[in-house]
Amino acid sequence: MSECSYLPRSIAFEESENVGSNPSANPTMGDVIAERLSRRDLMKGILAVSAITAAVSPVALMASGEANAQGAIKSAFNFKEVAAGVDDKHYVAEGYDADVLIRWGDKVLQDAPEFDPRKQSAAAQARQFGYNNDFIGYIPLNGSSEHGLLVVNHEYTNEELMFPGLGMQDGAAKFAKMTKDLADIEMMAHGGAVLEIRKTNGKWSVVAGSKYARRITAETEMLISGPAAGHELLRTNADPTGTRVRGMLNNCAGACTPWGTWLTCEENFNGYFWGQSKGKPNETALRRYAVPGNWYNWGAYHDRFNVDKEPNELNRFGWVVEIDPMDPSSVPVKRTALGRFKHEGAANIINSDGRFVVFYS
Repeated sequence: MSECSYLPRSIAFEESENVGSNPSANPTMGDVIAERLSRRDLMKGILAVSAITAAVSPVALMASGEANAQGAIKSAFNFKEVAAGVDDKHYVAEGYDADVLIRWGDKVLQDAPEFDPRKQSAAAQARQFGYNNDFIGYIPLNGSSEHGLLVVNHEYTNEELMFPGLGMQDGAAKFAKMTKDLADIEMMAHGGAVLEIRKTNGKWSVVAGSKYARRITAETEMLISGPAAGHELLRTNADPTGTRVRGMLNNCAGACTPWGTWLTCEENFNGYFWGQSKGKPNETALRRYAVPGNWYNWGAYHDRFNVDKEPNELNRFGWVVEIDPMDPSSVPVKRTALGRFKHEGAANIINSDGRFVVFYS
């Protein structure tokens, strides 16, 4: 395991990206954008500047800096800046409020049990609000800005915070105190949630017993669509067709589409796989994705996360997943046409010719 495994998992995710694992000499996204757009084009608007800055190439950063210096980027915020610092209080800007809408372990489905951190179970967590939110999207009901659906990612888990007295288990601890029960709880805390929310007298709340309420986990059945569906590298013992998969992992950012669905993006999926890449026939491909990461020990209990026992399972993660939040019985779909890598998001626009374009992922 890499040295970043000894760090808290949130830091480990970031640190892992500082270690080169892709030997490809292909141009970076920043290089592609810089070649496509002239410096003059970049100065014309925030969209181009934002796109190339997000790709983080030297040309991108220089163009963005010049645009900002010349006043091309205007702040939309008009409140007094909150001083930086960390303590036991929650600070907000003057004139603003911060309220708790829902917490880890709160009910999503009406029949979920009350949360007890010392009596957790996988079955309970699968019906309760998951862990570590990333993307949050709002989908209005009947066009309302005060009544709609909230779609939320549950990106990853921290066992040292979730389970009282356990402590960190990856890295030097070598998962000594982990059990299958604890790993199963972690799996159910991943994925995402759909909530119905309403604003009443200026305050938002979750609508209890909503027909839209849903929890998606690392075990939720999903379809695989697009050009990669059915490919031999997506076929496993559990799914010889290569068209169905259980769950989504490390869902980072995402987007809402004009037709009311939720795009959620699998990012650091490599950390969930167990075993070694050395000596494997596909060792180069594994190393390119930094698989297996061994950040979780799910593969000790579930063969599908063990690269020695189920080598193709990892190929079924790293996609953009489309979910219909209006229908809690709908089957999520992994859209392989959007490519496989560590997706950060799925920012999108409707192009001038009417096409729907995901321009940042």
